[in-house]
Amino acid sequence: MINFCLKLYKNEFIVLEYILVKGEEVMKKNIKMVLALFSSLSIALSGCSLARTQTPEATEYLSDKESEEEVTVEEEEAASSEDSIVVINNLFEPVLEELEHEDEILAQKAEEEKEKEQEEKAQEEKEKEASEEEEEFRHINIVFFGDSQIANGRSDGSDIPSILTTRVPNCTVYNLAIGGTTASVEKSTSSVNPEELRSTSFLGMTYCLAGKSDRNETLAENNRTVLETMNKVNPEEVDFYVIEYGANDFFNGVTLDTQEYDQAKKAHAFYNSMCMGIDVLRSISPKAEFFVMSPFYGIYVNDDGSYVGDSYIVSNGIGTLADYAKKAKNVTEDTGTTFIDCMFISRCDLYLDTASEYLSDNIHLTLLGRQIFTRLLAHNINFAMKYEPYAYLDTDFIKIAEYDTEETYRYREDLMEAYYPESWEKYIKGEFPLAQPSEEALAKYNAEHDNDG
Repeated sequence: MINFCLKLYKNEFIVLEYILVKGEEVMKKNIKMVLALFSSLSIALSGCSLARTQTPEATEYLSDKESEEEVTVEEEEAASSEDSIVVINNLFEPVLEELEHEDEILAQKAEEEKEKEQEEKAQEEKEKEASEEEEEFRHINIVFFGDSQIANGRSDGSDIPSILTTRVPNCTVYNLAIGGTTASVEKSTSSVNPEELRSTSFLGMTYCLAGKSDRNETLAENNRTVLETMNKVNPEEVDFYVIEYGANDFFNGVTLDTQEYDQAKKAHAFYNSMCMGIDVLRSISPKAEFFVMSPFYGIYVNDDGSYVGDSYIVSNGIGTLADYAKKAKNVTEDTGTTFIDCMFISRCDLYLDTASEYLSDNIHLTLLGRQIFTRLLAHNINFAMKYEPYAYLDTDFIKIAEYDTEETYRYREDLMEAYYPESWEKYIKGEFPLAQPSEEALAKYNAEHDNDG
């Protein structure tokens, strides 16, 4: 009897544990069933301590109907069976997966936000550097007029204007050169009235750009590419004009210059037409600077290839090609423009013994020749833009046998300090973006000035 009572006690506690664990999940019906079972067990437990003859009087009764409906025999037996109870220790409330890994998720999101912030910062730095570079190298527009020496290579990007873009930062070039053209208006043209003129000479082209002559009628038929290029030029935004003529004026026997006041006669003379064209360009591009390239040195041979003479010797009856080059220099002196020597061996070794390397047919530049003269031209523009010191412009002399197309010219720092003190002071302070001082020179300069202090 005592063992039976203990078992009942044990079962009671197990049932209570079952109720506590599952209480939140069972339905109302099951709760009532457990309560009824609990009551029965309590009565049985109380009876275990009485004599068999003692029967306590009931003080409370359960409705037979409720008992029949809510508590079945099977449920009662299941509830009172020790084997039907599952005991689970350390119960806890399950957590949703995303909440369970919340710290990891938040950490990942924080890392992603950090990476995004770093990317945005890097982009801002990149844009800032680009902006600073644009400020350091402002955009410039360069327009070329000339003959075949400037036009050659345009189709494959090996012309002098295109090569120049690799030497002058942030520039746009417009190549308006046409092969076989002269600076002066063609001899066959009698009227030089701009409204009537249809000439591809330098003077005629300046009238087209200025809108004084009809560019479509002048260029559309035979020079559409040049016309399309001209249509892209805004004269007010031009920074530099580069002008190169003289060879075809020489071959066509054009007068070097004239003292006549007649406009037609001036337009048919080399010197005068050059000056007139520059005046036209200045009127439409007031901020532009001008560079005038002389005609290039050349040699002349007979049909059998035998040597006749060079640009210093052969004359057209008016003068040699060297005379036209001298007259081009006169133009720059009288118009306040800059002369670029392509004739007199002042900046490179183009002469009789090197002509075969510079010239493809004794007259026209080879690709290597174009690259060399482009570098020399670039010095002038970079100096004008304050990208390089004057010492670079004044000292770069190129020997074609030693020329490296990838080379960037640098003048010896000790010589610059000694012979170009004005350039040196700006150079050592880092004022030339394309010519920065070496670490050694900068350290020496700083040490000397620290000692002076």
